[in-house]
Amino acid sequence: MQKKALSLLLFFSAVFSLASAQPLTDKTALEKERQELQKELREMQQAYDKVKGQTRQNLGQITLLNRKISLQEQYINNINKEVKLIDDDIYLSNLEIYRLQKQLDTLKDQYSRSVVYAYKNRASYNYLNFIFSSTSFNDALRRISYLKAYRAYQQKQVKIILEHTDLIARRQEQQKGRKQQKQNVLVTQTSERNVLADQRKEKDAVIAKLRTQEKDLKQQIATKQKRDRELRNAVAAIVKREIEAARLKAERDAKARAAAEKAEADRAAAARRNAEASNPTTKPSNPVASNTPVKTNPAPATPTPAAPKSYLDLNASDVKLNSNFVANKGQLPWPVDNGVVTIGYGPYKIEGIGPDVRGENPGVTMATPVGSAVKAIFQGEVVGVFTVDDKANITIRHGKYFTTYCNLSGATVSKGSQVSSGQVIGRAAADEETGDGKIDFILMIESRTVDPRAWLRR
Repeated sequence: MQKKALSLLLFFSAVFSLASAQPLTDKTALEKERQELQKELREMQQAYDKVKGQTRQNLGQITLLNRKISLQEQYINNINKEVKLIDDDIYLSNLEIYRLQKQLDTLKDQYSRSVVYAYKNRASYNYLNFIFSSTSFNDALRRISYLKAYRAYQQKQVKIILEHTDLIARRQEQQKGRKQQKQNVLVTQTSERNVLADQRKEKDAVIAKLRTQEKDLKQQIATKQKRDRELRNAVAAIVKREIEAARLKAERDAKARAAAEKAEADRAAAARRNAEASNPTTKPSNPVASNTPVKTNPAPATPTPAAPKSYLDLNASDVKLNSNFVANKGQLPWPVDNGVVTIGYGPYKIEGIGPDVRGENPGVTMATPVGSAVKAIFQGEVVGVFTVDDKANITIRHGKYFTTYCNLSGATVSKGSQVSSGQVIGRAAADEETGDGKIDFILMIESRTVDPRAWLRR
């Protein structure tokens, strides 16, 4: 029975020690995530407040509502994670209290038995009789030392018992605080779920109004899809042109190097012939053999160099740019100081308004005040300035990385310009549907688009 109790104590001690060893980074990360979500939710609400009162319903409202609902769901998920962490803390604290209580019970039992034993034998084994019954002086000293150690042991037992009792009381008080904390979080969770339910009702109401404007809505959808196609095709053409230009330059450079190497080899051969002609005393060592044609081994064929992985990663300047761009992943500045992502990267779908609106966003769409400064996120060369629906769009090359800034009211740079990180290159124009400002931001690695949010400062 005692072995089972000891095994149980060891098990609970191991479980609690393992849990205690886990750093508190989960709580810190959750708190940071919550603050970021709260900030983005406030910004999203401000952006939505500007369009929700418009008499003409549009896709912009649905887009903002969808984004707001998505953020609200993330926020609730964050709260759910916090509830789980608190539950884990409560469970582990209960384990610790159980472990401490078992240890306390054991200590009390041992102490009570020692007290009972001392009481029963107080007449026969009092201190003086115990000491004076020694057989020698050294034996008496040993017995005195034993009695002192025994008394110190009893005092230590009492101290440990009191410490355990105090620790259990403190843990129980902490449990009350954790349970109250959980209760507060659950209240917040219920409140945020109610907010989410209201947002979904609001979305249903907007969708119902949009259904009554089917003709206008179809026109909006067609315009947006046409603009997205033109934008993707224009950016793809610019990137393809830059890759082709880099390829041709690499081939010209390779031919120039080969020609230079051949010219150098010809000069060396001519120098050897001139040296032999200027020294006529030199005769062949074997005259007979001199009339025999000399066989020469053909020069080994020069292997054809393999095509490089990237023509935009050959020269020193591109290599440096590419390296610096990668080194700053997750730390690059946003193209606008005050912007809210309304449509994320990749495929998206707006449901509930007849045929679902589907699209493929090559970058991210940001709501920002009209006239906001749009800035280059990294140094590079402007390789394209073009218009789509009378809006300016700028593409900048950073080695093999390309960034495109769309829906600008105008460009303050021209093709071929060198720009620095943070330099203003244009201003945000109004969205035709909502009348509020927006930009589209695209990041490409050569001809492949990637999610810009993984590269921008969090």
